[in-house]
Amino acid sequence: MLNGSILFLVIAIIAAVLGFTNIAGVATTFAKVMFILFLILWFVSMLRSRKRSNA
Repeated sequence: MLNGSILFLVIAIIAAVLGFTNIAGVATTFAKVMFILFLILWFVSMLRSRKRSNA
């Protein structure tokens, strides 16, 4: 998930440099959404592993 987010961020940067503003905007949005999903899943995973280690 994090790899996909970084990939879309790189695509957005390249598109912005080349002047493709619409593509850069869409790629940036995808990168943000994927990164937020990554953070949520990471946090849930940390909580679940913490519960297992305490039990």
